Amino acid sequence: MRTTFIKTLYEIAAYDPRVTLIVGDLGFGVVTDFAKRYPNQFLNAGVSEQNMTGMAAGMALAGRVVFTYSIANFPTLRCIEQIRNDICYHEANVKIVSVGGGYAYGSLGMTHHATEDLAVLRSLPGIKVVAPGDPVETRLAVQAMVNDPSPYYLRLGRAGEPVIHTEPTDFVIGRAIVVRQGSDATLISTGGMLENCVKAACELEVQGYSVQVISMHTVKPLDREAVLAAGARTGVVLTVEEHSMVGGLGSAVADILLESGYPGIFRKIALPDQFSHAVGDYEYLRQLGGLDVASIATTIKNTIQRANIADIRQAAAAV
Repeated sequence: MRTTFIKTLYEIAAYDPRVTLIVGDLGFGVVTDFAKRYPNQFLNAGVSEQNMTGMAAGMALAGRVVFTYSIANFPTLRCIEQIRNDICYHEANVKIVSVGGGYAYGSLGMTHHATEDLAVLRSLPGIKVVAPGDPVETRLAVQAMVNDPSPYYLRLGRAGEPVIHTEPTDFVIGRAIVVRQGSDATLISTGGMLENCVKAACELEVQGYSVQVISMHTVKPLDREAVLAAGARTGVVLTVEEHSMVGGLGSAVADILLESGYPGIFRKIALPDQFSHAVGDYEYLRQLGGLDVASIATTIKNTIQRANIADIRQAAAAV
């Protein structure tokens, strides 16, 4: 996703001189070509994310479309006051890009684990929160963001995420994408969990279970209609996110279902409300958090088996 993001921005900057990239003294393996090609549209703010955010707001209010870029929590939690007061309050055309959502920088420890960012950012008025599921969604998201003057938070994986969408995709900010049809349960995924969700659904299909997979690439504004339709169709809804169980996608979906009077089964698959003290690579930490393919498949299967599907579907369809 990271490489796709910078390539897409590189292409857009060629014909839109408003597009500006500000980095916090990192990412040179991927931003060097952009800096050389567009020196008047690039700025290294140094290790000073609060200043980076303030400069971005000022440049946006002067007519630029500004992308700030750093890893994990640095462009978000480190400068949340500037995001709130300078960007969101003034509705500045700034797009905050965080690379390495969740445990992507796992071996560097909790300071580099972005596991509360969705909850914090989506609570701010006026900002749109996007976490694409693969490189295809990343490219389409960047294109859409440039054409929308709203403040944005773009949460990306680190690198190497596979392409899930092999056919043309109708991508709209705030509208979910049904990746896979199913009737026994619905998995609503955001960000880099999409691959594992699809794999888990495929594993369960062999065992006789039909699981729908939805890519909820936009966490705010959330696609309310897609959530309610999924509940009515399957009667069992699970959210999957590489984020704390507090305040992220699962909490947003739960609000919609509860307020609608949804009578079915709902469950979050997310990280526990605690810091990780384990040390290891990305996949190891995902496994500890129950976000690997096998753990997701087991949770879905157990949830389906405990549910009285026929009664739930009938009640959900009546809501």
